[in-house]
Amino acid sequence: MTTATGAHTPEATTVIEGARERVDALDDRIIGLIQERMAVSAVIQEARMSSGGRRVNIARENEILTHYSTALGKPGAALALTLLELSRGRA
Repeated sequence: MTTATGAHTPEATTVIEGARERVDALDDRIIGLIQERMAVSAVIQEARMSSGGRRVNIARENEILTHYSTALGKPGAALALTLLELSRGRA
């Protein structure tokens, strides 16, 4: 017996279904946090640009890349690049 979960026992199916619900809830929270991050970044960019600065601060982005790659390895750097891209707004 194999279910949509890929499990071969009812017990495993129950565990997987419960864990998937938790993952889905975590994903919803992560998406919300990313959207919040994007909004905060927009405030920072607006303040920087209205004071005559550039939209993007490369030194700060490098700090973020280092932080994520230190915490999560190479995939962390890729994740940071995606977050930075989402948070830069429109040129």
